[in-house]
Amino acid sequence: MLRWELIMEQRNSCISNPDQAMRQVGITLLRAGYRFVCPTPETQRRVNARPGNEWAGNLVDIFGWSRPFRRQTRPVPLVELAMVAGMLVADEGEWRSRFRFSTLGRNGFFHSSFPTEAEDSVFFGPDTCRFGALLAAYLRDAPPPARAVDIGCGAGLGAILIAQHDPAAEIMMVDINAAALRLARVNAALAGVDFILARQSDLLLDVSDEFDLIVSNPPYLPDRRRRLYRNGGGRLGEGLSLAIVGTAMERLASGGTLLLYTGTAIISGENPFLREAVLLLDGPDFVWESVERDLDVLGEELEEGPLSVAERIAVICLRVTRRT
Repeated sequence: MLRWELIMEQRNSCISNPDQAMRQVGITLLRAGYRFVCPTPETQRRVNARPGNEWAGNLVDIFGWSRPFRRQTRPVPLVELAMVAGMLVADEGEWRSRFRFSTLGRNGFFHSSFPTEAEDSVFFGPDTCRFGALLAAYLRDAPPPARAVDIGCGAGLGAILIAQHDPAAEIMMVDINAAALRLARVNAALAGVDFILARQSDLLLDVSDEFDLIVSNPPYLPDRRRRLYRNGGGRLGEGLSLAIVGTAMERLASGGTLLLYTGTAIISGENPFLREAVLLLDGPDFVWESVERDLDVLGEELEEGPLSVAERIAVICLRVTRRT
């Protein structure tokens, strides 16, 4: 059977299941050798603004760079499969994908198209990739967890990496954003780890029991529009990260670990997030360490708003372990 005939057969089998159709789009792209490393929003804006980048010329342009295309110039079976998945929108003769598809290692991840303006956008970018590298390094040396949870899972990277490394673990991914959970489920199925439990929850309010491993890569910027994927809450974007620390202190099992990858404003050489976190962690029950993973990110955020008082934004890894 020819490749595009096979895609049409898959399209017919997926027609009543948009999530299955989206997974099949991902499989098709990966098998075709598709690769896309998602840049920062500012980099994507600049690259797309270059002359000649007004229209998509290939699949990476469509599903990576979020460029418009004319339907008749693209492989019809794959476009129809993407339509079944609810991935495409039409506007005055041009078509766009509602989702990007980024690759990291052998995995592919669906997330929101550029620009991520919607309140329930699902983010995946360089911070996500750094978080993934940090988590992979931790998993290589840590004992396998019996129960693990990815708080604010977004596209599902944390939970998927844990499941691929420790498939015997009971793994959960939670997010307050239903759109994120949908993509996380699709991405988990695409990665072959669809045994991960997914639940809509504000932190762990709707989840019971304790965990041996809690991981999180939350938003850490103040956002006037309070978009879920971007708003870290608090005065400087630190509110959600502090809430995750507090939640972990209540829900870590004996010997369990929180691995928190977040960003923080640095003001006059001081780290206000870490200052507040230390007040929470002070006592005999926990040991912790904090390491700056990137000294200076997102400098454009310092121009106005609450972060205009900061000298830089640093990315840190906070590791907290409950003593046995």
